[in-house]
Amino acid sequence: MTTYKNLIAGEWIESSSGETFENHNPATGELLGHFPSATIADTQRAIAAAKEAQKGWANTPPPARAVILDKASKIIDRRGDEFARALTSEEGKTFAEARGEVNRARDIFSYAAGEGWRMGGQTLPSNIPGELLYTRREPLGVVALVTPWNFPVAIPAWKMAPALIYGNTVVFKPASLSPHIGLLLVEALVEAGIPPGVLNFVTGSGRSVGNTLVGSADVDGVSFTGSYSVGMGIYEQAMKNLTRVQLEMGGKNPTVVLKDAEISQAVALTVAGGFGVTGQACTATSRVIVEDAVADAFAAALTDAARNLRVGHGLESGVQMGPAVDAGQLETDLDYIDIAQKEGAKLLAGGSRTGDGGYFIQPTVFDGVDVSMRIAQEEVFGPVIGIIRARNFDDALEKANAIEFGLSATVVTNNLQQAFQFANRIDAGVVKINQSSSGLALQAPFGGFKHSSANTFKEQGPAAIEFYTRTKTVYVGHG
Repeated sequence: MTTYKNLIAGEWIESSSGETFENHNPATGELLGHFPSATIADTQRAIAAAKEAQKGWANTPPPARAVILDKASKIIDRRGDEFARALTSEEGKTFAEARGEVNRARDIFSYAAGEGWRMGGQTLPSNIPGELLYTRREPLGVVALVTPWNFPVAIPAWKMAPALIYGNTVVFKPASLSPHIGLLLVEALVEAGIPPGVLNFVTGSGRSVGNTLVGSADVDGVSFTGSYSVGMGIYEQAMKNLTRVQLEMGGKNPTVVLKDAEISQAVALTVAGGFGVTGQACTATSRVIVEDAVADAFAAALTDAARNLRVGHGLESGVQMGPAVDAGQLETDLDYIDIAQKEGAKLLAGGSRTGDGGYFIQPTVFDGVDVSMRIAQEEVFGPVIGIIRARNFDDALEKANAIEFGLSATVVTNNLQQAFQFANRIDAGVVKINQSSSGLALQAPFGGFKHSSANTFKEQGPAAIEFYTRTKTVYVGHG
């Protein structure tokens, strides 16, 4: 059985304690390997390595940095099937979903490489004669990337690629449930020629690794994706050193189905958003708010679709939904299903474990959900969808906004006026019209409102430069 290592200062090393943790396949229980349980001292060494390498990397011309990222993109493309199989094996999503995620990581590095030729400051008009006034973008410094298990290559890529192209050095902590695909991503960058210390890879607990990263005065920025509770703890700890923080946290995303919608389209979008990647996405559809006029027809069609989905091992042909990521997430899903029934929601489909082994759960649909129920307010992070009925468009919009989260929201309608009213009035950072609530364009800013983010810096696309750089204003008198 393979025992993997951390990357610190360009060297592959074991934990200084010698301790490891196991990585398992959620579909089969198979032991996939052992990863180092990094210590506080290991993490501090990674931070020191990043700090030492930062000046040299920052002074490397951006087009030269771009060459390395472009090479990494090509390596990811060449090893795409290998990456996807590894992702499916440790996280559980279907091979098609995993391959799409790997392709996204490939494209993110290609996009970021282009930024090496575009980044720069502004020349501004001066208010006095004989003066040149301009701004320049400089790297933030050392950044810590703390990433989740559910998109274990795409999310690290969309944090890591802009961090590196803008001249920062990185300490990367992947989630302990999916470290292998993160390691493969790091290997691609090492093969592409990333200098020692510029990228460091450290696996282990949030207590040892995460807290050390967030609490270090030598870390200039922390980018985190995960739960609201953990994110708020990071925010409070990082602020003690005035460390720049970027947080993307939970979601409880609505799909609003208006009375003029095509029912088949609405169901297909709901299935993709709610049951794709086993509902384990921050942008997943977990609430469907349906106008009364079409609610019965929609509920019946969604129930049929849920019952007909094939659940199984993601590497098997024809499987449409994989397992929950681990026993804890499966138990959470089942707990919320029990809570919903006790609160009075009507179970239409699913609600139980399925399969002979692994952490498989049936796609689950509830009707008669009220906005005050926990199943309508709290993030489940599993394939559990609640139908909420609405009298009309305004009632549907009010119910869609009756939540502490504001990440993604979609409306299904052929009414152009109401579609744009929805876009203008919904309290969410990502708005979709006649599209699934999940799925993002890599060249567009991403981030939520309310408790879905720190409401500071967006991720992805041209917005990424705001978090990963500082702006310096320069006045030059030449008159």
